Amino acid sequence: MIVKNAIAISLAVCLLSTSIAEAKQERPNVLMICIDDMNDWCGFLGGHPDAKTPHMDKLAAKGVTFTNAHCTAPGCSPSRNALLLGVEPHKSGLYPFYKLKKVDRKVLDRYTNLPRHFKENGYTTCGVTKVFHNPDNTYEEDETWDEYASFGDIKIKSAEGKGFMPDNKDRKNRYLRVCPAVNPLDHFVDYRTASHAVGFLKKQHAKPFFLAVGFIRPHIEFITPEENYDRFPDEIAPPPTTRSDLEDIPAVGQSMAFQAVVDRFEQHDCWNEVRRGYLSCISFTDDNIGRVMTALEESTYLDNTIVVLWSDHGFHLGEKRSYTKFSLWEEATRVPFIIWDPRGQDGNGKKCSEPVGLINVYRTLCDLTGLTPPEYVDGISLVPWLKNPEKPIDRPAMTTWGRGNYTLRTKTWRYTRYFDGSEELYDHSRDPNEWTNLASNPEYAPMKRDLAERWLPKTEAPKVLTGKALDNVRDADSPDRKLTNR
Repeated sequence: MIVKNAIAISLAVCLLSTSIAEAKQERPNVLMICIDDMNDWCGFLGGHPDAKTPHMDKLAAKGVTFTNAHCTAPGCSPSRNALLLGVEPHKSGLYPFYKLKKVDRKVLDRYTNLPRHFKENGYTTCGVTKVFHNPDNTYEEDETWDEYASFGDIKIKSAEGKGFMPDNKDRKNRYLRVCPAVNPLDHFVDYRTASHAVGFLKKQHAKPFFLAVGFIRPHIEFITPEENYDRFPDEIAPPPTTRSDLEDIPAVGQSMAFQAVVDRFEQHDCWNEVRRGYLSCISFTDDNIGRVMTALEESTYLDNTIVVLWSDHGFHLGEKRSYTKFSLWEEATRVPFIIWDPRGQDGNGKKCSEPVGLINVYRTLCDLTGLTPPEYVDGISLVPWLKNPEKPIDRPAMTTWGRGNYTLRTKTWRYTRYFDGSEELYDHSRDPNEWTNLASNPEYAPMKRDLAERWLPKTEAPKVLTGKALDNVRDADSPDRKLTNR
């Protein structure tokens, strides 16, 4: 009898182990595509008439495209920290840029980053190039990744007579460099990044995987193969701008505009080349996303792999008299954001115009894969909007840039309040370029009050000082910083 019981228990244990293993195997894979500095200049968002992004457009046609998606912070480090740790800056204190390895462990040990959470729950994890902000690419590397690889460009040689190379006086100014290059494709960082991801997808994996692929372009400098540069016309249509754009903007907002860089571009008369270079970089990233997606389509994983694509923040190319990111205006906060679940979501192939933030990525991926997120994680799961993209959302998307500076994006409005109490308010149904600040109009005082009371933080974590790197914002911690002459 004892022997029979022992055999029965052993069989039960084996069956249970098998069922658990099968359940893990049935969990969907995740392919997360992370893009650097990309705004809406892509076909599926219609941000520029010259954009050429057929591969991203194809993905958008399959999944749910969130057309009113916004970053948590308009800078690489704070945006990625918020998304990957799952916590808003006003709760973590991680407002500016950091070197995470130098941050006090008491701060970061409270959090489990997203890929590490998947690894701890039975996934094989692979990261390629820029997932965290670049200086943090080895942060918790062993705890987070089963496999990690990071790449760079190799000895780029510019194409003669193309692009824009500043004179010796401005040679070190990366903002001015547009460099179509004659190198073979495998000399470019994003091609090499895609190649590693393709190799990963060609392998057989015993466990479900979480593959994060980080593309550098269109981050400055605008370096691309010559072929991508040649895809675009000599004259690039400029975005809508007005020289008086900043006249009704509070001083704190004006300090966020890179006016000195804009003045330098106008002095050099190089806006056309800069914009062409930006579009060329997006085109090259699209090529490499196409290579990764083709590898997925040709693999055995296609029907069970969730694909999520996001950019860490947007990018100004002259709008609001500004260049690059680091602001709380639409061009800096709005981002491409697509989720495709091939297992079948009713919203696949549709667009969602409700306001959503990238802070929701952590909970959404956990929901889609059956994992329980850590209790502290901010945001909501977007699965209901994958099922019904027209479902109203009851909250705005919030973007933070420095302690005390916040902007709220609803479906049709943007409300911004800076640390000193100054404000901006835009009606996107009538003013999509955010040219007319309505904050001083008493008609909208109740709306502003309601948005502030319901959605702006009631408390703010102090800025984390250990490990702090780039910190270039005028905020509650640096109220007297002068930034308008950058």
